[in-house]
Amino acid sequence: MADRDAAFVGTIPENYDRYLGPIFFQHYADDLVARLPVTSGMRVLETACGTGILTERLVRRLAGRGTVVATDLNEPMIAHGQRKLPGASHLEWRQADATKLPFKDASFDAVVCQFGLMFFPDKAAGIREAYRVLKPGGRYLLNVWEALEHNPVARITHETIASFFPSDPPQFYTVPFSLHDKTKVCAWLEAAGFEDIESHSVAKIGMSPSAAEAARGLIEGNPVYSAIMDRRPEALTDIKAAVITNLAAQLGDHPLRCDLRALVFSTRRP
Repeated sequence: MADRDAAFVGTIPENYDRYLGPIFFQHYADDLVARLPVTSGMRVLETACGTGILTERLVRRLAGRGTVVATDLNEPMIAHGQRKLPGASHLEWRQADATKLPFKDASFDAVVCQFGLMFFPDKAAGIREAYRVLKPGGRYLLNVWEALEHNPVARITHETIASFFPSDPPQFYTVPFSLHDKTKVCAWLEAAGFEDIESHSVAKIGMSPSAAEAARGLIEGNPVYSAIMDRRPEALTDIKAAVITNLAAQLGDHPLRCDLRALVFSTRRP
């Protein structure tokens, strides 16, 4: 994965949180946190926490009975999360590489990762690190997107943007929707030593108040924005207009509603 594929910088974190949260992430965060068994005094590690959409729900789920340690490699995303959740109790923020975690062995009761594994340069290493820092009996919960064909809002955006760059289309949207082979993920989990592996295909409906708001997030809330500005900044207005038109035509407007599908994994360190 190119560095630019993970470059959530500038205004991208704010747009990501505001516009993409309701479309992609909030419903799946609710799903993932509901799968977490809570025990008094537990420590929960979140990897690839982004702007804290899942983090906020983990803190509410624990309700003071434990601590959440939220980590991400990207400092601007963490900074936005900290501004959004100022002074939250029982919450620590740390910059950390999920494939090289700065924590001792067997130091967490659960590890949770929402839509982050796809971005790890060494995905098997990220899973091994989750295993390493878990206590015996600890739970590992994660989700990944299914293919673009099952997530039309992203497919439409990707195809529309690509039409403006016939010789060198931005490839960002191929990254988050690239890890849809559950057999591969289960094999990595087994190789790391996890047991009682469960996987589920989970469908949700994403929503945005309008196609225009959705397009702003889909273009300016992730690194595809940087790719556009690197290639043809003068085309940005036309690209946004085309994305709005195509989203509204296929998914509706005021509000926009879109089918989503992801794979959710739950497993345990013996």
